[in-house]
Amino acid sequence: MRGSARVKDTSPYSASYLVIAGGGAGGYYANAGGGGAGGYQEGTSTLTSGTTYAVTVGAGGAGTGAGRGGSGSTSSALGISSTGGGGGGGPQPNQNGASGGSGGGGSSDAFDPPIGLGGAGTSGQGNNGSDGNGAGGAGGGGGGAGAAGAISNGGAGSASSITGTSVTRAGGGGGYPSGSGGAGGGGASGVAGTVNTGGGGGAADNKSGGSGVVILSVPTSRYTGITTGSPTVTTSGLNTILTFTSSGSYTA
Repeated sequence: MRGSARVKDTSPYSASYLVIAGGGAGGYYANAGGGGAGGYQEGTSTLTSGTTYAVTVGAGGAGTGAGRGGSGSTSSALGISSTGGGGGGGPQPNQNGASGGSGGGGSSDAFDPPIGLGGAGTSGQGNNGSDGNGAGGAGGGGGGAGAAGAISNGGAGSASSITGTSVTRAGGGGGYPSGSGGAGGGGASGVAGTVNTGGGGGAADNKSGGSGVVILSVPTSRYTGITTGSPTVTTSGLNTILTFTSSGSYTA
């Protein structure tokens, strides 16, 4: 007697996500502020079988060659949208750090006080950048996902174990002249943010922010294998992990 044919499970199922936007670029020239980290959001979402979910990975902010650094671009997936990090402040008239997922640091603006103010972070995604430290002083550090920026130094990022290993991402960029980048890919002064971490870029030479990343974790028993954009596919326990370093999609 033949056994019954196995019926494919098409019920909704839960997946975990980590969506990090591109980090902001550091400000231009001496006394500039560091770039803010890209917005950072982690949680769970319900997927509908057969539905294709677009994934967008935001680019890091680019240097402008003068003034404030460029802000990072948005990353999104599963209806979650994370805001790009704010660019770090430079000389007048753009001495304030830009708002973003995390805010850019303000310039100390040696040439034309007052000091620049740190940009605001987005609630639930990141933290504020630091103000500059007075005329001729240090530039403010960009905010990170886990902490606000400080004078010179970028704020720390946040750790996630979505891949099965704890990794810290989305640190803020360091301010001029010798600020350190925040843990999690934030660039020190004069150093770009680390790619695919959403780290903010360091100040002084408009160093670019790090590009973002989107990571999805789905139950291996429900993983379809239908993707675009060539994500890296790994497993951890009972889950299959999709790491998108460029835009693509997953069909549930």
